[in-house]
Parts: sequence; C-alpha cells; structure tokens
Amino acid sequence: MIRNDGRRPDQLRPLSFQREFTSYAEGSVLVAAGNTRVLCTASVTMGVPPWRRESGQGWLTAEYAMLPGSVVGRKRREVERRDGRSVEIQRLIGRSLRAAVDMRGFPNVTINVDCDVLQADGGTRCASICGAMVALHDAMKVLDKRGKLVSWPLRNWIAAVSVGYVNDCELLDLDYSEDSNADVDMNVITTESGALVEVQGTAEREPFSRAVHDRLLDLALAGTTEIVAAMRAAVEPVPTTPS
Repeated sequence: MIRNDGRRPDQLRPLSFQREFTSYAEGSVLVAAGNTRVLCTASVTMGVPPWRRESGQGWLTAEYAMLPGSVVGRKRREVERRDGRSVEIQRLIGRSLRAAVDMRGFPNVTINVDCDVLQADGGTRCASICGAMVALHDAMKVLDKRGKLVSWPLRNWIAAVSVGYVNDCELLDLDYSEDSNADVDMNVITTESGALVEVQGTAEREPFSRAVHDRLLDLALAGTTEIVAAMRAAVEPVPTTPS
C-alpha cells in the first residue's frame, strides 16, 4: 500500500526538531511531524508544590493546547474552561516525561512543560511528547550549567508514535486523513530500550483481535526506536573529521 503522501505503511512522516526556537524558556523546540507543528517549551521555576517540599525531589508538570489557527476554521481559545481533550493529553504528556526523569536529580525545582499546537494534521499528542522530550533535555543542560543538579536526571529517552489499522492495513504515524478513517487507533509511548510507558488503543468501529494489537505494537516500537535516534541526532554534536 502506498499512502496519499507517498509513504510506505511502515514509514514515519518527515520529522525535525528545531531547538532554541524561542529565547526565554530554558528548553524550546519546534517539532515538525509531517504537517503537524508543535512548539514545546520547558521552563524552570524554583520551588515545588507544597506537598512536594519535604521530598528532596523536584517536580515536572505539563500543559497542552491547540491554538486558534491550528485547524481549519478557528478553534475557540481555551480561557475560562479547559477542553477535556486538552486536559487528557496534558496529563499523558506529564506522565510520559516523568517516566524519563529521576526527580531526585533536581531538588526544589519545577519544570513546566508547555506544548502549543500551531498546526494540526494528526499525531499532535505524540509530536508534543517527542518535542517536549528534547526541550526537557535542553532545560536540564541549562540547570546543570547553573549548578542546580545533584545528578544527571534523564534516565530514559521517551518517544511516542501513533499507529492504526486503516483499510485492512497497519500504518505507522497517521496523518489526520488516516486517523479519521482508522478502524483501530493507537498511541504508543516507549523508552529508548523499548519498555512501554503507555499504550492507548481504541476500536473506532468493530472490536479488534489480539493479533492486530500485537502487529500494531511491533510497528510502533520500530517507529519509536527511529524517533529516539532522531532526537539523539538533534542534541548530540556531530563528530568532526580531521582535515
């Protein structure tokens, strides 16, 4: 099967991480996954919530929103009342990123992660997690330079990707047209080693078999492995060759 954008069923959309996209947050990344664009920032504040103060640990929390111009037709800005979908996604982002860190490494520090969708074409929650992971890495580098770390806190690279069963075919990294027609829609978050952080799988029409679930999960794990490699390439220096 060749998809509308020319990709193979097992192929990711073009993925990029533009670091230091804004000037003030300690970590700032514009992530692009196909036509989806999300601005992810990781901002540092000193202090932790009251219930955390005696723990000797830091804290990490996340917020997610789709901006008014991110979809066809203006999306109402979330001001007085949060969209239930946004609340669910920001909780997912927070849980995923907390699986990446040892919060004993940055005591009495809160990392506030914000993911703002500039343009949506499917996979916004997965793109948000991936972009936020890179932004979190950069924020930790800043904390290290400021002498605020007692140990390096990133214990895992975390990546997320969507998979789906569309027209009797398993597809990796769905765009909106595929997602809206999927019989099965899954979002999978894993560590770099392939350990599962979260699996969200839904039958949009008929219930699906264990065999379909397992094939989709295998496809997702191959995708997150590739995404982590792209993350590492974005943050690690390119070796120079002797002249």
